[in-house]
Amino acid sequence: MSTTQPFCHVGDPTSLLLSLRHDKLQRSAVTVVPIRALLDADSPRLEGEDGEHVRLLAASDATHPPILVHQPSMRVVDGMHRLRAAELRGQQEIEVRFFQGSEADVFLLSVAANIKHGLPLSLADRSSAARRIFATHPAWSDRMVASVAGLSAKKVAELRQEQVSHLPKLTSRIGRDGRSRPLDCSQGRERAVELIASNPQASLRQIAREAGISPATAADVRDRLRRGEDPVPARRRGGAERNAPPREPAAQRQEPKSPAELAGLFDRLRKDPSLRFNETGRTLLRMFDACHAVVREQQEIAQRLPAHCLVSVVELSHGCAGILQSLADSLQRGDEPRAAGAVQARTSVS
Repeated sequence: MSTTQPFCHVGDPTSLLLSLRHDKLQRSAVTVVPIRALLDADSPRLEGEDGEHVRLLAASDATHPPILVHQPSMRVVDGMHRLRAAELRGQQEIEVRFFQGSEADVFLLSVAANIKHGLPLSLADRSSAARRIFATHPAWSDRMVASVAGLSAKKVAELRQEQVSHLPKLTSRIGRDGRSRPLDCSQGRERAVELIASNPQASLRQIAREAGISPATAADVRDRLRRGEDPVPARRRGGAERNAPPREPAAQRQEPKSPAELAGLFDRLRKDPSLRFNETGRTLLRMFDACHAVVREQQEIAQRLPAHCLVSVVELSHGCAGILQSLADSLQRGDEPRAAGAVQARTSVS
């Protein structure tokens, strides 16, 4: 039975991710259409549909969700296995949800939908999808492409580098928050230096806004100035300076640990009486507990975050990450001498 709810529109990076994240498509109208009216998907699956998976779906008594169809072209976006299963069962009609958008959106939505559920895409499928996204959306950042293709930003950067000679030369890229940021931040960093010198008390957000950089970059500039380092890393400078060694190497950073390893570290720390029995230690543990909660609830946070809060949460997250990295670097370098036993356990919990 057709309803009169509006079609879901997908047009730009931000609206695409928000549509998926907030399940707008899953709440849009359901319409029954003849199977013969549908065209095959522009699927990200290099090998096409999996026959065994189709037979399993056809033999199942479970009710399958409606498939997703591009309304202008009647091309299937997501649900080819369900469509094939319906054909195998002899159905003449199938329930669909429509969306409107460009042909490029059809493929993007197909990739993103297959990443979220159903038969997983292979690494080859995801890599191939990322290469297609480079061609249709060359201004997207590595993290933006990664969020749609289901790859790591590092893997996307490697794939982009393989195709760099075939891609347009750009001076900026669009991030997951929909904002455009310059690839060469050297001018923004130098402007931040001027702002910090003229107003040392200015907030990171104010510096970032006036210099046209992110709060995390503003924090990095301020930290480099405090350490007496070049505020513009050599790798971000053009020409001969790109390969020049830094004036003073930053503290060696450790390889990132997995969530399970971080959980183990946190569990040992919170059992340590030298932290549990004093206010400074408890403040530190509360901070790490909040980070641990984000790790546990990351998927639900992404799904339930109100759309109007997205940009602010992204900026705050980047800013907090920069602050924590600055703290880690400072502790690793031992900037502030700490006497042994400065943090001592109390005899009772306050």
